[in-house]
Amino acid sequence: MVDAPSGSTEPLRVGLLTREYPPEVYGGAGVHVEFLARALAPLVDLEVHCWAPDAGLRPPPGHAPRPQPHVHQHAPAAALERANPALRALSTDLAMTDALADRQLVHSHTWYANFAGHLAKLLYGVPHVMTAHSLEPLRPWKAEQLGGGYAVSSWVERTSAETADAVIAVSEGMRRDLLAVYPQLDPTRVHVVHNGIDTGLFRPPGGAEDFPALRRHGVDPRRPTVLFVGRITRQKGVPHLLRAARELDPGAQLVLCAGAADTLELDREFRTLVDELRRDREHVFWIPEMLPRADLVQFLGQAAVFVCPSVYEPLGIVNLEAMACGTAVVASDVGGIPEVVQDGVTGLLVPYSEEEQDEFEHGLAEAIGRLLAEPALAAEFGRAGRERAVEHFGWDAIAVRTLDVYRRALRAG
Repeated sequence: MVDAPSGSTEPLRVGLLTREYPPEVYGGAGVHVEFLARALAPLVDLEVHCWAPDAGLRPPPGHAPRPQPHVHQHAPAAALERANPALRALSTDLAMTDALADRQLVHSHTWYANFAGHLAKLLYGVPHVMTAHSLEPLRPWKAEQLGGGYAVSSWVERTSAETADAVIAVSEGMRRDLLAVYPQLDPTRVHVVHNGIDTGLFRPPGGAEDFPALRRHGVDPRRPTVLFVGRITRQKGVPHLLRAARELDPGAQLVLCAGAADTLELDREFRTLVDELRRDREHVFWIPEMLPRADLVQFLGQAAVFVCPSVYEPLGIVNLEAMACGTAVVASDVGGIPEVVQDGVTGLLVPYSEEEQDEFEHGLAEAIGRLLAEPALAAEFGRAGRERAVEHFGWDAIAVRTLDVYRRALRAG
């Protein structure tokens, strides 16, 4: 238990600020906040402030949240219903800030909630801790989604990072990016706390597993599967995988659990590539809806190879999910991925360069093909990945490291 400031024996009152929270979770940041809140709840007086369900998130089917700390939902101003998404986000942050008057420390996640953390620091004089899951300046493609709102989101993130009492980077790679992108940021205030994984939920399948979730989607559990899970966004690099798949063994299945396209143009590009691939090979499956977690675990556990072709990835929590399920990973070598996926131990890393994308796609095909051709090696990587997930990325340990950052922020304030 972390005590409140000034020698009080009462637990520290923390406001956890986020866009996503169960059951409205669509990305890695939402998964992170969900499990971090669960691990922090016994240690502090925790309240979660999140966006309301009608604020633009789609609840995944069958996702019933466990009992959680006090949760407060906030909606954008009704008058801004047709406004740029960035303005809607800021109005939600204003409502969120108003509800934080009794908190002694606030902890924000992503630019969607960073502004509320910054305002709470100014308005109430409390420390602001910010977790950086990604950086707006390194995702220029978001301008396709937000238009001029991208300049607003970038301003919010920069202002929050440069004024926060502590900034948590989810990987060493993210810490390097933070200090490079925001040179005004004091390096002593930037701390690395990796994403975590619940290895009780994400675990290898039992020996008698029949994989009913796969069968419901027409996927043959007896056939080797190459799996992708992620949003249809420039960041995740799924077009590279679709082009690389032309070189794969025609007997393997390609399963794409891919949805929530950032733009209509990206959606059309993805559909075109899938259609072209299906003309050349069989066993290509696209599942656009977000899977219930139990079904996702079945897909991860059955896959022969999990592929993460991201062109930008501060950590890549989905790689941890695959490793915890005992599955070998093929991934790009960008960002924080090498801190999770150990090349030649838990999977294979493929060098990515924006100038040599054809070579990257060929490298993906070679790495995936190797593991399909050597199932014993893939199984060895899977066992090592499970062991690494259990030993280094448990949420209890992540919560303790987060509390240490809170203590530093309180001392700094």
